[in-house]
Amino acid sequence: MKRGARTAGGGLSPHVRLWLVTAGDATPFGQGRWLLLAAIDRTGSLRAAAAELGVSYRKAWGDLRKTEKALGVQLIETRRGGRDGGDTRLTANGRRWLVAYGRFRARVERSVMRAFAATFKDLQP
Repeated sequence: MKRGARTAGGGLSPHVRLWLVTAGDATPFGQGRWLLLAAIDRTGSLRAAAAELGVSYRKAWGDLRKTEKALGVQLIETRRGGRDGGDTRLTANGRRWLVAYGRFRARVERSVMRAFAATFKDLQP
């Protein structure tokens, strides 16, 4: 659900931002890191993924390191460049987090849309 999105009838629709936080209120995982993992999976490169998302390589790398530390799992593995160039791949844990967050987000969005429809049905034109 995107900010300012409209329903088919031209009415309002909800916009949800979803983060997973730790007890210390750190934000180890949310849409930005999910999109970063998806871009790494597509491109095979942290640098290309960061560029695709419009963030610096340094920020992307730092965000992933913070997330890995907070979650206690390795999400990516890198191979340094050489004659054939380097690459970045998701680990098995990285792939599980990518899939799980996508499923969770879809479920939350469906629930929010149902709640929105039930709550505001009499107020929509």
